[in-house]
Amino acid sequence: MRNSDSTWQRLTEHKSKHGLKTSGKRSFVINYFIEADRHFTVEELYDEIKKIRPKISYSTVYRALRLLTHCGLAYECTFADAVVRYEPAHQAEHHGHLICRRCGKIIEFENDKIERLQKNVARKYGFRVSTHKLELYGLCKKCREANKERRQ
Repeated sequence: MRNSDSTWQRLTEHKSKHGLKTSGKRSFVINYFIEADRHFTVEELYDEIKKIRPKISYSTVYRALRLLTHCGLAYECTFADAVVRYEPAHQAEHHGHLICRRCGKIIEFENDKIERLQKNVARKYGFRVSTHKLELYGLCKKCREANKERRQ
């Protein structure tokens, strides 16, 4: 979601269409989320922003994420841990996630071969895919290296 000019334009259009207003605090939250360009729970985003803007409320952070979701500028994601996270909407329509089971790190990836393979499998079985997600769980490089050090 790095193109923040088009992001703000879409947000402005959505707000005027629905008669919504954005406070300075909510704008700060939205900008922080866009610039961070990673997955957040409401709590994680609130905790980070609270360090910079101590007077920001939890509800302001929550409402900002809901606004971005309604505008199509963020998506709600729920992985195996059943925790709702918010993900910036990307230009790439489909992408997968590598999720570390130890530290919770989420790495996004795109792979055209995987996308083509999924389409071919669906076509082979006469299946029309409306949506899909690919999540691979394991240990990230940092956690694997920490594991090796503990064993030695």
